[in-house]
Amino acid sequence: MFRTALRNVLAHKARLLMTVLAVMLGVAFVSGTLVFTSTLSEAFRTSSQKSLEHVDVALEPPRSDQGPGSPQRTPQIDQKLLDRVARVPGAATATGLVSGYTGVADKHGKLLGAGLSTRGSNYFPGKDGKDARYPMRDGAAPRGPDQIALDARTADKAGYRVGDTVRISVDGPVREPKLTGIFTTDDDRAAAGGTLTLFDTTSAQKLFRTPGAYSVIQVTAAAGTSQTTLQHAIQRALPPGSATVETGKHLADTQAGMIEERMDGMKTGLMVFAGISLFVGIFLIANTFTMLVAQRTRELALLRAVGAARRQVTRSVLIEAFLVGTLAGATGLVAGIGVGAGLRALVSGTAGNLPDGPLVVAPPTVLTALAVGIVVTVLAAWLPGRRAAKIPPVAAMNSVHLPATTKSLVVRNSIGAVFAGAGTAAVLAATGMDDGRSTMGVGAVLLLIGVFILTPLLSRPLIALAAPVLRAFGTAGTLARQNALRNPRRTATTASALMVGLTLITGLTVIATGVQKGVDKLATESLKADYVISMDSQQPFSSRLEKAVDAADGVVASGPLRREMAEAGAEPEMLNGVDGREFGSLTRLKFTEGALGELHGNRAVVDGDTAKNRHWKTGSRVPVTFPDGKKATLTLSGVYEGNDMFRGLVLDNATLAPHQKHIADDQILVKMADGATDGNKDTLAKALGNNPAIVVADKKDVSESISQTVTVMLNMLYGLLAMTVIVAVLGVINTLAMSVFERSQEIGMLRAVGLDRRGVKRMVRLESLVISLYGGVLGVGLGVFFGWAAGELISMSMKSYELVLPWERIGLFLALAALVGVLAALWPARRAARLNMLTALKAD
Repeated sequence: MFRTALRNVLAHKARLLMTVLAVMLGVAFVSGTLVFTSTLSEAFRTSSQKSLEHVDVALEPPRSDQGPGSPQRTPQIDQKLLDRVARVPGAATATGLVSGYTGVADKHGKLLGAGLSTRGSNYFPGKDGKDARYPMRDGAAPRGPDQIALDARTADKAGYRVGDTVRISVDGPVREPKLTGIFTTDDDRAAAGGTLTLFDTTSAQKLFRTPGAYSVIQVTAAAGTSQTTLQHAIQRALPPGSATVETGKHLADTQAGMIEERMDGMKTGLMVFAGISLFVGIFLIANTFTMLVAQRTRELALLRAVGAARRQVTRSVLIEAFLVGTLAGATGLVAGIGVGAGLRALVSGTAGNLPDGPLVVAPPTVLTALAVGIVVTVLAAWLPGRRAAKIPPVAAMNSVHLPATTKSLVVRNSIGAVFAGAGTAAVLAATGMDDGRSTMGVGAVLLLIGVFILTPLLSRPLIALAAPVLRAFGTAGTLARQNALRNPRRTATTASALMVGLTLITGLTVIATGVQKGVDKLATESLKADYVISMDSQQPFSSRLEKAVDAADGVVASGPLRREMAEAGAEPEMLNGVDGREFGSLTRLKFTEGALGELHGNRAVVDGDTAKNRHWKTGSRVPVTFPDGKKATLTLSGVYEGNDMFRGLVLDNATLAPHQKHIADDQILVKMADGATDGNKDTLAKALGNNPAIVVADKKDVSESISQTVTVMLNMLYGLLAMTVIVAVLGVINTLAMSVFERSQEIGMLRAVGLDRRGVKRMVRLESLVISLYGGVLGVGLGVFFGWAAGELISMSMKSYELVLPWERIGLFLALAALVGVLAALWPARRAARLNMLTALKAD
């Protein structure tokens, strides 16, 4: 049986290539994901370990378990503690670190790096006057508030040289220190495309902490002293609770675990799309083996007649599937290594440089690739093989194929209706739940399975709708429709592969369009302000910027937004501090109870969801414990509809500020006399010193910044789902090619009675077009339904969400389905047209 299976595999090389290619694409996606994430994990882990090479023990401020309403106590380590650690027996050196956000501009004023990857720290020289962590490649270390050093990657990227003036920003205001040194570093953030700016220790403490305070102390052990011994010695020498003491190995293991956790999330996301591709590939493989068995009924019957048991026939088909799966797994692994290398290059090019490191192909990746290829192929071939074994030898030898009985069709359609009904009910029920994601996910899977089971039943009425159009193509069109309906199960399986891909693509597009509409609505309806000013890092910034904004020409009204966590009614709650006098002229909140009025004193307003959960209403008196531990009672003057910008308690900054240790603004809202114009935007930018770390955004910018993220994510998902469409194309090609082979005698007869080669090509192409559009219509319909349902869930948290059907894109997706049909039919149609008429008539 093994020799028989091997001969069958090698006898049909084109069929073998198509099936292997379908499985290989899915396996390549899986193995490429594993290679990419393993490579990235190893590179970050190695970079992290390098940055901790000189750390045997680290001391951090004591962890605070205080609640949001407890008195503000910023944990810190002072110089006395550093000196005490340096004197511990077994400690060779003790280095004090202090760090924080530092934005760096290039020579054109554009920010380098992004967000929290742009960091500043201190240069801490030892007894030799050097800091071993940051060897200077050029120049010297900074020695005053007007001097800095930059990492070599950043300096080279921006074209900076020693002696240049560099524009930077730490907490808002622009600074222009002199570049005195360029250093090399193993710091993981700098190695991953971020920026690292060094100050002298005194300057860094003033910028990031308080004078004389450190964030961390790193200690190296003397020769012969282990990390654990040094850790215990330091713990004994320090007052209880003064610091948290960990070994360098523990820190490295913790960072490795965090890296692994981040990679797991990425790996899971990519694996989902790999699974979808493999799932679609199963349709192709099952269809291929079903047609393969149908074409070999006489051969299989002969095996039965000479003594082969049913189990041996099934085993023959499964052995063939095993050989195909092994070949697909091996080629998929090789292709996956290339995919992994390509993903690393793509991410490095778009998201900044990644840490250097070799491509990692771990043994589990190899085993997974082979296992996936074999298991998927064997599972897909099992049912056709089992069905082949059940055909009676005499019937098979006489080519009397047993059609599906009425009972089997009724059972299939009943099962499909149950699945589809249960799935639809679950999806609809989930739209009314507060947390219905799991229910909706289960319902979506059930509905998809139900529709797949019902596709043979649905094919007749839906394909019949195309009859008037197909009749316009004459005999070829009529034959194409009849061929598509001749074997509804095969047509359904072929169309289902495309249906799955278009369901996901359409659903994601509907959701993304609704989110974009909601973002636009949020920007236009909740804000009267023309501009929102914030830091690129989304961190709070100095309140001094507010004065610069107020002094700018054309500013009619402005107000800072400040956020603090506190305890309200014995539970944590967000406090939004605003300028009570200007807030009403800068925002447009909808009130369901009471009104905004003028916020002052202990008056406040709250969003509707919070009010409902806390059983608050207009006039309620809310006890609040502020961040400094002091208590007060706020009186609610109104309840507003919450949105993504405002949620929680809103009160006057004059009430909140006395309880804040560090007063900093999260955003500044600005209204200009002439509205949002390019000139006004430039005026504000100049007033803020053309600060590279400050973002001046009008309503359109706010909307585009969020929609850009949605668009990038959607394009990434399109790219990932493209693999599914490619597999679906292969499925259509394979089905048509084998169908042409199956109908060779029929095609020969048609040629004999007058159908020319052009007519044969047109018939095959139209059949492919009908099948593809059938899958496209089902996919678009399901996608719109799932998009609507998911939007109902999103609207519970995003009040401005609005369902919008992207008709242009839906039309594009249907056109894509038609294109798939046209392209997939090129080779089968050419093959059908080139069949020799006499040979085809003799075909058996």
